[in-house]
Amino acid sequence: MQKAAARAQGPAGCEGRRPAGYKDSVPFLVGTSGWQYRHWRGVFYPPDVPQRRWLEHYASQYATVENDGTFYRLPAQETFAGWQARTPADFVMAIKASRFLTHVKRLRDPAEPAARMMKAAAGLGRRLGPILLQLPPSLSADPARLAECLEAIAAADRTAKIAVEPRHPSWWTDQTRQVLAAHDAALCWADQLGRPVTPLWQTAGWGYVRFHQGAAKPWPRYGAQALRSWVGRMAQAWPDDAPVYAYFNNDQLGAAIADSAAFASLASEAGRTVTRVPAAGRTT
Repeated sequence: MQKAAARAQGPAGCEGRRPAGYKDSVPFLVGTSGWQYRHWRGVFYPPDVPQRRWLEHYASQYATVENDGTFYRLPAQETFAGWQARTPADFVMAIKASRFLTHVKRLRDPAEPAARMMKAAAGLGRRLGPILLQLPPSLSADPARLAECLEAIAAADRTAKIAVEPRHPSWWTDQTRQVLAAHDAALCWADQLGRPVTPLWQTAGWGYVRFHQGAAKPWPRYGAQALRSWVGRMAQAWPDDAPVYAYFNNDQLGAAIADSAAFASLASEAGRTVTRVPAAGRTT
């Protein structure tokens, strides 16, 4: 993992929000989906670090996080501003769009919730990364409705990067692909049990990948071969000057920490730059 750390570069951030020191060669931005897991105490968080300081500790080990808590309750702009103040200048926080927009409204009438979300998220300033729209499994394809939602987010923030994770098979059509590409929105490549559960479409000049659950032991870990296959897919799809965000959602038993570290090591061995990760997948 020392090799991965030696190759680490500052993250790409978003267009219009690039931190000082931004370089044209940008890395795989590797992190986890969330950071506030009590079962990570003693596995990732040292026992003497209070929970109120967990974000600072996390940001010292990783350069990016996917904030899935914003899905359940949209925080105030002041909360986002607080996260900005507590993280270093090279840190990037992706946010999961509010379930009010994706699951309650089901993308209908998106202007007001999209504007409210982006106004609050503006508190992150340059720390703001992509917006993830994870669609309900029961929401069948409606490309026109998706296009309206993407346009509403862009109207609220023209610099926003948007990743979309459909979960109903009816979305896998040329029309869906065209809508995403027309808005430079990334199809979220999702993994379950070491295999893709989405088409491997490139719909934007950047990438977004979520690792939900591996098939290795102990559960829900990923094996080296599965991670190596994903490194190959991602490296083939995007050159080293395109940001690719990779988040591990298998938080149980601290698997996301170990797997993100292993993934970063394999990516580094394959010649890709990567952001910082814990040296051995743990800190205690």
